[in-house]
Amino acid sequence: MDNFDTETRGYAVLEAKAPLVPYTFNRRDLRSGDIAFDIKYAGICHSDIHQAREEWGGAIFPMVPGHEIVGVVTAIGSGVTKFAVGDTVGVGVFIDSCRECENCLAGQQQYCLKGMTGTYNGYERDGTTVAMGGYSNKFVIDQDYALKVPASLELTGVAPLLCAGITLYSPLRHWKAGPGMKVGVIGLGGLGHMGVKFAAAMGAEVTVFSHSANKEADAKAMGATHFVVTKDPQVFTDNAESFDLILNTVSAELDINQYLGLLKLDGTLVVIGLPGKPYEVTAFNLLRLRRSLAGSMIGGLPEIQEMLDFCAEKNIVSDVEVIKADYINEAYDRTVSSDVKYRFVIDASTF
Repeated sequence: MDNFDTETRGYAVLEAKAPLVPYTFNRRDLRSGDIAFDIKYAGICHSDIHQAREEWGGAIFPMVPGHEIVGVVTAIGSGVTKFAVGDTVGVGVFIDSCRECENCLAGQQQYCLKGMTGTYNGYERDGTTVAMGGYSNKFVIDQDYALKVPASLELTGVAPLLCAGITLYSPLRHWKAGPGMKVGVIGLGGLGHMGVKFAAAMGAEVTVFSHSANKEADAKAMGATHFVVTKDPQVFTDNAESFDLILNTVSAELDINQYLGLLKLDGTLVVIGLPGKPYEVTAFNLLRLRRSLAGSMIGGLPEIQEMLDFCAEKNIVSDVEVIKADYINEAYDRTVSSDVKYRFVIDASTF
């Protein structure tokens, strides 16, 4: 088994409502099935902000956030067969699961019936070890929960694929987006811009719904055919009953019934963003034209790997702004203000 220095440098939130600060801690020693890797880039997801600021409750401090992680393997356990030193790897939203339930066995680990093990702000399967995330310079994970990153992809834009990317890829695949389908994407942010790129690459006709008129050029450069500014209520009448699939990527509160009205017969609206309040859904909007309102959460390991390979084939990565570690707190504020195109990524060499 390779020697591995467990001392790790990162950024952590030490208590509720506090800013992130430099933090040193130890990763676990390598088990036989583990790989260790030097993190190259770690994405900032809006859910990191909710967790770090304890806006969802249940926060565990000190907390090292981060679940969009890409790096290069530096050491492997004696039983590792899937990776070698020097390989480029990725880690997403979860680092383990029960491995026994029907969903895990089907490669849908994100829906583990006993609960997936989150990459941070939770306990590992032993029930006592607190998982520390990717805002750090090194990581250790079981080989079965790491992903192979194709060499052709630009690493700076890969990290957000492990959360934002798969969060959009999975529903597009599940509802069979492709040629002849009209797909709507609500919001052109860190999530939405990945939905546009993927849906367009799959051959669908893509429409972006946004309240920001100044994002039209970006949307069309990413593959959107149409761009609809939602501030004018007339657009919901003009586009009524015309979409097969709509992906709601925003966390802001909106009238979901307006968007349900855009679906054609057997159309589906998939909720991906997490609003602060429950939606009020008018039953008639579902009954009319046999519409569906659904949800989707990240993807399982086989699907994440499929997405990474698809990205290599189509040359797709996230649009990012690379920052140094000491800019994380400012990046959080800018993310909340939607002042980023389209995802912040931390250069892990600056930890």
